[in-house]
Amino acid sequence: MFDPITLPFGAKMLFNTAKLKPGVTFDQVELAVGEMCNVVKETYGGDKGGFIAGQVFKFSGFVSDEGSIGETAPADEHYAIVTYWRSYEEHEKSHADRVFTSKFETLAAMCSETRELGYDMLWQGAPEHA
Repeated sequence: MFDPITLPFGAKMLFNTAKLKPGVTFDQVELAVGEMCNVVKETYGGDKGGFIAGQVFKFSGFVSDEGSIGETAPADEHYAIVTYWRSYEEHEKSHADRVFTSKFETLAAMCSETRELGYDMLWQGAPEHA
């Protein structure tokens, strides 16, 4: 559950931000997020549906002045669910499946906004060891 992940070059990355409704805390949605992520991993993993790996992040409140161009306004508290897939088509097929949508609906009911953007991997690398 907390092991490192390895991503093959060319993986598709889906970046989903989830902004919780006022008064809702992550403690209240933690079970829904966990169940949703487990369903994706177990139901659509590998040859069963193209899911490679995923991560969940909580916005920490900082905005990098060094890595940002233009005015840096503070961002609202939100969570990011990052998933990696063999193809965008496999992602869409899994997310149209009732097994997934039933879990996502539980989370979505506690959110004021969710948005999932897809990305093509263009580069990856790690430091070379001497």
